[in-house]
Amino acid sequence: MTAPLWVIVPAYNEAARLGATLEALAAQTDTDFTLLVVDNNSTDATGEVARRFRAPFPVHVIVEPEKGVGCAVDTGFRHAIAAGAEHLARTDADSLPAPGWVAAARVALVRSGGLACGRITARSDEHGPFGRAFFSLLVTLAATFGRVRPAHRGAEFKAPYRMHAGNNMAITAALYEACGGMPRRPSPTDRAFLNRVRRTTTAIVHSRHMVVANSTRRIRAYGVVGTAKWYLDKGSGARTADPR
Repeated sequence: MTAPLWVIVPAYNEAARLGATLEALAAQTDTDFTLLVVDNNSTDATGEVARRFRAPFPVHVIVEPEKGVGCAVDTGFRHAIAAGAEHLARTDADSLPAPGWVAAARVALVRSGGLACGRITARSDEHGPFGRAFFSLLVTLAATFGRVRPAHRGAEFKAPYRMHAGNNMAITAALYEACGGMPRRPSPTDRAFLNRVRRTTTAIVHSRHMVVANSTRRIRAYGVVGTAKWYLDKGSGARTADPR
């Protein structure tokens, strides 16, 4: 018998985009999971879109009133664990998981017994070739910067730094609780969470079969320089203004 797996999707004012994400999840080759949408106190119809959705798996919707993607994710993960989840996967409400994403996450978690990080690409429906190429460059730069950054190379870490995208990750419930969970704050949270995991275990793998198409709308919201600062986590205004 496979371990119970829940997919958590935090969402804030995503009524216009959430439907495509839910359809991508419904199109998974492995639908043996429970979906939990965490409405981060949206002021639009995000919650209604999720509650109306019909899928080949159970769909739950909860509201997290405390602002911040970290709060929504942490509340969602802990809700799923309390309901019996042993494996947890996360994507975002503006992202499109590839059809084999859940199946690959399940395999990666069995292999790692800890955290699995996936591969992100750019959504083809949001930008042309330049936007997608720029996004790919940012991902490469962020991964390289993360590996060489002194703060990520301390003796307290049990595992080397790996590129970790919050919209494409999976983790065991046991490790989530052991590392302290997602920081309850606005974005960015991904590096802080990864470093919590790295201080706790060596059980981290990267799966190229876990593929999620990432939104590139930050390029429009922040421009080239602001987006680069966001992904490199160097303190742009993007740190406090979350365009989710």
